[in-house]
Amino acid sequence: MSCYISSNNNRFYTALESVYGDVPAITGQNRIPGVKLAARQVQEQTSRRDKTGSRTFAGLPNRIRKRTSFQLNTFMTEWPNPELAPVHGPLFQAALGGTPMTFGSGTVASTNGATAITFSAAHGLHIGQGVANAGEMRFVAAIQNATTVFLNAPFTGPVIAGTVLGATITYALASDLGSVSIFDYWDPSTAVQRVLNGAAVDSMRVKVNGDFQEFVFAGPSQDLLDSASFNSGQGGLAQFPAEPASVGFDYTIVPGHLGQVWMGATPAQFFTLTAAELELNNNVQLRTREFGSDFARCIAAGQRAVKVNFSIFEHVDADTLGLYQAARQRSPIGVMLQLGQQTGQLFGAYLPALVPDVPEFDDQETRLQWRFQGSRAQGAVNDELYIAFG
Repeated sequence: MSCYISSNNNRFYTALESVYGDVPAITGQNRIPGVKLAARQVQEQTSRRDKTGSRTFAGLPNRIRKRTSFQLNTFMTEWPNPELAPVHGPLFQAALGGTPMTFGSGTVASTNGATAITFSAAHGLHIGQGVANAGEMRFVAAIQNATTVFLNAPFTGPVIAGTVLGATITYALASDLGSVSIFDYWDPSTAVQRVLNGAAVDSMRVKVNGDFQEFVFAGPSQDLLDSASFNSGQGGLAQFPAEPASVGFDYTIVPGHLGQVWMGATPAQFFTLTAAELELNNNVQLRTREFGSDFARCIAAGQRAVKVNFSIFEHVDADTLGLYQAARQRSPIGVMLQLGQQTGQLFGAYLPALVPDVPEFDDQETRLQWRFQGSRAQGAVNDELYIAFG
């Protein structure tokens, strides 16, 4: 019998909530590759001002309002079955808000130029939706008709008549956000198990060019349930949920240095990127001040901020100089980040109109780098960012 709880004997699951704060049922398919879950619950800071006849603190009521927050770090893993949503799907849907758009496949009838593709049948695609071919991800930038689309950038591999573009699922922005429950299970089964219900993704970060492809989600939660103090009715549950049976979890994760970057008013592939981070901030505030409730009633999202920080080596080619000119003129450029380079291991992020800030010149190393910090995406209505798996 072990005398302690090993921090490696830990498994995470996540699922969308149909009703805010009500914990959904999960299966082994809801498991995600976990790195770290930091969950914190504190009581609101308040004080008693009644006269007790001494300087001793007389205590507070048991049902003082509580504030719960979390940060979840997780690695990107394979998407082996396109008939099921990716394991990270609920988190990205909660972060962006839109209903996922799926693309089964499509046969190419012809191409016109570098980015125009005509399918042999109606494509059913929407602007911003991802398509994939031979380990590459691209996004629909415009639609000509029911069979022809224009992509944000050309595929580097051959796309000819008869080529079948593979399955993708795309997450888009929406005005309202959903919530997820995050399940935190430990060995042995008698240890304290936890569930974060009503978790809202306030910030999402995607790191590029690390050891592995890593996602970070953080935000407030309605409550933090645990198996040691659970009472019937919490989270809409009659009893604390048991961990589902394993379905043979795939521990394959995606290397962090593989992928593609396309940037520019006329997008060009950049091979000089040294680091990048995509950040989405929803400016979430939970409805926690209403009379008659211990916990938040729903999610209230503020103005969205989508930003990219990235560094490149300076070159004197037209594409690199074009980035500097766009920054000086405050001109929006298209940016696409592709993580991974194998089918089933592709993640894409597309920002149609990112306004780069003037870069900082970093001359600490032998080669000059430009550091673009806080470059922010803009758009019309819920079109600053699209995320896809393929």
